Amino acid sequence: MYATKDLYEEGHSLASSYIHSFTYPWEALSGIKNLILEIGKTLSPDEYDNPKEGVWIHKEASVMPSAFIGSPCIIGKGTEVRHCAFVRGSALVGENCVVGNSVELKNVIISDNVQVPHYNYVGDSILGYKSHMGAGSITSNVKSDKTLVVIKDRVNGEEIKTGIKKVGAFLGDFVEVGCNSVLCPGSVIGPHSNIYPLSRVRGVVSANSIYKKEGDIVEKKGEN
Repeated sequence: MYATKDLYEEGHSLASSYIHSFTYPWEALSGIKNLILEIGKTLSPDEYDNPKEGVWIHKEASVMPSAFIGSPCIIGKGTEVRHCAFVRGSALVGENCVVGNSVELKNVIISDNVQVPHYNYVGDSILGYKSHMGAGSITSNVKSDKTLVVIKDRVNGEEIKTGIKKVGAFLGDFVEVGCNSVLCPGSVIGPHSNIYPLSRVRGVVSANSIYKKEGDIVEKKGEN
C-alpha cells in the first residue's frame, strides 16, 4: 500500500515515468533536481519561457510578480502561482495546479491538477494527481532528533528504513488533507483518502480511508 504503483496512476506528470521507475516513492527524492534539468532541456521554447537558467514556465501559466521561482523549476500549463509563493527550487509543478499565497515548495514533484493554495509547506514530497492540501497543512520533512526516516505501517506491523534524513509526505491520487494538519516525516497517504482538519499524521494511511485521528481510521464505504 506504500509502493509507487499503488499510490500513483501513470501519465499525470512530466515525471511519471521517472517516479514509476522506483519501487518506493521516497527513492525518487534524490534525483528530482537532475530530472528537472534534463526535462527542461527538452521543452519547446514555443510552449515554455525560460526566464532564467534552470527555470521553465509554460506560456499559459500565471506567475504573480511577487512570487519567487528558484532554480531548477518547471511550472506547467494552466498553473497559477499566487502572490508571495516561495518556490525554493527542485520543484516540478504539473498542469492546472494552484501554488498559493505564501506557499513554500522545495524538492517536490507536484502532479497535474494539485492544489496547495494557502500557507502550505511542501518539502521532499510527491503529491499525486488531483490531491489537495487544505489551508495551513504542511509536510514535516525532518525528525526532531534528526535521525533517518523510517516508513511505518502500523496496520501490518512493517517498517522500511529509507536511509534518508529528509523525507516529507507522499500523497496518492485524489487525497484530501484537512486544514492545519501536519504530515510527519515519512507519511504515506493512500489514494482517495481524506485527512481530518487539525490532524497529526504518522506512518501509512491505507487507500480509501478517512483519517479522523491516530488510532481512529475508518474505511470509506461505497467510494473509490
